[in-house]
Amino acid sequence: MTTGTTAGHASGALPGAAPPPIPAGRPAAPPAVSGAGVPDDADEAARPRIALRRVPREETGVALASLLAGASAAWLLYGRILPVAGWQGYLITAYVAFLVLYTLATHLRSDAVQARDRLAGAVVATGIAMLLGTVGTVVGYIVKRGHGSIDADFFTETQEYFGALSGPDVAVGAAHAVVGTLEQVALATAMTVPLGIATAVYLNEVRGRLAGVVRIVVEAMSALPSIVAGLFVYAVVLIGMGQGRSGFAASLALGIMMLPIVTRTTEVVLRLVPGGLREASLALGASELRTLWHVVLPTARSGLATAVILGIARAVGETSPVLLVAGGSSRMNWNPFEGEQESLVYFIWRNIKSPSDRLNSLAFGGALALVGLVLALFVVTRLLAGRAPGELSRRQKRRIARESAAA
Repeated sequence: MTTGTTAGHASGALPGAAPPPIPAGRPAAPPAVSGAGVPDDADEAARPRIALRRVPREETGVALASLLAGASAAWLLYGRILPVAGWQGYLITAYVAFLVLYTLATHLRSDAVQARDRLAGAVVATGIAMLLGTVGTVVGYIVKRGHGSIDADFFTETQEYFGALSGPDVAVGAAHAVVGTLEQVALATAMTVPLGIATAVYLNEVRGRLAGVVRIVVEAMSALPSIVAGLFVYAVVLIGMGQGRSGFAASLALGIMMLPIVTRTTEVVLRLVPGGLREASLALGASELRTLWHVVLPTARSGLATAVILGIARAVGETSPVLLVAGGSSRMNWNPFEGEQESLVYFIWRNIKSPSDRLNSLAFGGALALVGLVLALFVVTRLLAGRAPGELSRRQKRRIARESAAA
């Protein structure tokens, strides 16, 4: 006993005793870790955090300085050292120099992880800025050239009594083209959307024996040129069946272009529906059809609206199929199944070639109306189907808040 006690005192292992001081020159012991080799909570709290989603204020100054330095370096290369010229190469060189300098500056101030994060953020931010700038430039140019033609006559008058030599007192508009576009797109949507959704359900939910073949056909149709679709409808409907040019023939060609987009987008959306929802519905005794109709499709409602919007946006802007099978007419034709019918894309194509400045402005007005039509369809569709199932609207939330405050 005496020997053990003496040994315990000598080793300093008395319970509750403070650890002996670390002699000078000896390295400190590593931080204590848990049994799994993970540092303690105190070490985790003391370790600096890296904010990957928030850009500090000083980073803005670093980015601007890097941008200025990159532009200066590109100017020095293009203007003083290298025997090259051209603003396209200058912009590319300045952009690459900006990314390199910004990454180096961030790495010197922090670490490699944050430098890579800032580089990715800079690439994404500049890509979005270039995209928005390009779209804004196109839309701004269309608005500048076509806003003078958007008046009451544009939506109420036709081009039946107006020509290149007509005076300024003759009213002219694009009412016949607007009506033709709406009817053709509506017919194409009515034929394509149910078929595209049914095909996507077959590919993702049913998964029959022909699913692989159908998927290959849909992917092949995605790369189909629009002129081929127009030629197919022209050969089958106009020549084979002996039908004349009409808005319905144009809607068939537009439907061929819409079908692969609606199908592929709907298939992707259906894949995003959690499998647990299907399993829960089937476990409660619902059939597969009832599960699809009451669980899967309502859950994917917002994505289905996006698929419809993408298909309509593709159909509205197609020109070559309409030129082949619609025929075009300067008069109003309310019947899409008989007679040639105008559309906005045909209207733009025909008037932009005219030597009349008024008709050229009218063509840009048609382009502006086409952009506004797509935007209106997008907003209406998102309002009708953009809210997820079970999600309360703002009015419902305000009503519940008032009732809670009153109670």
